[in-house]
Amino acid sequence: MPTKTPESKFTDDASAAAGASLEFTPAQMLAMGRAVVARSVAHLATLNDQPSCGDVDAADLCRALREPAPEAGADLEPLLDQLFNDLSPRSFTTPGPGYLAFIPGGGVYPAALADFIANTTNRYTGVWTAAPALVQLEANVLDWLREWMGFPAGTAGLLTTGGSGATFNAIVCARERHLGADIRTGTVYTSDQGHHSISKAAKLAGIAADRVRVIAVDAEFRMDLDALSAEIARDRAQGLRPFLVVSSAGTTNTGAVDPLDAIADLCAREQLWHHIDGAYGAFFHMCPELRPLLRGLSRGDSLTLDPHKGLFLPYGTGALLVREGSTLRAVHSATAGYLPENQDEFYDPAQYGPELSRGFPGLRVWMSVKLYGAARYRAAVAEKRSLAVWAAERVARIPGIVMDAAPQLSLFAFHVEGAALTTQDARNAATEQLVGRVTERGKVMLTGCTVDGRYLARVCVLSFRTRMAEMEACVQHLTEETAAILAGASLH
Repeated sequence: MPTKTPESKFTDDASAAAGASLEFTPAQMLAMGRAVVARSVAHLATLNDQPSCGDVDAADLCRALREPAPEAGADLEPLLDQLFNDLSPRSFTTPGPGYLAFIPGGGVYPAALADFIANTTNRYTGVWTAAPALVQLEANVLDWLREWMGFPAGTAGLLTTGGSGATFNAIVCARERHLGADIRTGTVYTSDQGHHSISKAAKLAGIAADRVRVIAVDAEFRMDLDALSAEIARDRAQGLRPFLVVSSAGTTNTGAVDPLDAIADLCAREQLWHHIDGAYGAFFHMCPELRPLLRGLSRGDSLTLDPHKGLFLPYGTGALLVREGSTLRAVHSATAGYLPENQDEFYDPAQYGPELSRGFPGLRVWMSVKLYGAARYRAAVAEKRSLAVWAAERVARIPGIVMDAAPQLSLFAFHVEGAALTTQDARNAATEQLVGRVTERGKVMLTGCTVDGRYLARVCVLSFRTRMAEMEACVQHLTEETAAILAGASLH
């Protein structure tokens, strides 16, 4: 005899349904959207008045923020109060005009609107068949990047979360092309000024740490070609398999551009893959008048570039170009019973990158370029180079300042010297003090770096909001604080 099923406990009770619903009414959504936009625009309108560094002494605040997940929902306005009034100010003011530290990221407003649209419509773009028209917009973006960088037809690419992901995928391409399954003897070459993500990406790609060669640089912090050639010959003589050179189109420390053309010649002779890390500097290639600064960039086998730097987009927008697009596809192409059949006519993101589940990252790039236009972007990029050159010329004339790296692109580095600063430690301490004192004045934020035991101050101009007023303040503050530091040093 069949067992009687108990009467269901589930009912059509309205309160139960409401408790399970995650929907808001159209009126509620409009009100929430207006509140968020109003706060965001008000925040942007005050950027010029915000300290360039913010208050990052927040250890006690972070401890106080630890909490279990709430059982009941909160109102929006108090959350916005907390975010805009209490939490966001406790950070670097990265979108501000005075942010001259590290490598600035932009965050143009159209990209925020694009992200809102992408997240609201929530379309899946992992495979072309799911959103063909939207994927085509992303394909257009990659083709624009290809054209601006001078790469040929047949180039393929993908959008990533940043330069690190792009470089990792490039190394895997080079590994598959040149090493196949036998990767233990493969060797990688980069300069001692190469980005730290290079060695990290090599490790993730299965290349042992003792197979990553760090090549010395010349007086302008560019990879030494003779040293590179000698290291490759030495490895070949030992039975190893050189397969990849990673050069830099703008290093993080000093903005150095490696001799890309000469490295391309060497890689052609040695049959090596040449990957160019252009995360910082590649977008200067958009400007015809600046392309000589990056001669050889268009000859790379692959290229990392960060639209969240040179296109002034929000953080989390990177890209990779691979000259032979078939190689990138061969690395990532896969099939499964639940997936549509692969097709060749249209760009299919899952066939060119590691992610299957993905949103619509290309919209922030597409909408920003469509709204501004390439000409306006070129003018903005060129302006940053001009501002950096203007400032560097004047900083070099400040008594006590020694220029270590003039701006090859839009970054320059320098240190403090004086009669009383008789040791390297003393010069390092004075330079670090200068960075701190200028930043504490609140108008501009600087950072430094250590190169061969020397601490160097850095100025990097790449925020779309940075104008002449910030550069004038930077020069003035460096002048005044250098004089004060040297006067204090002489008293001791």
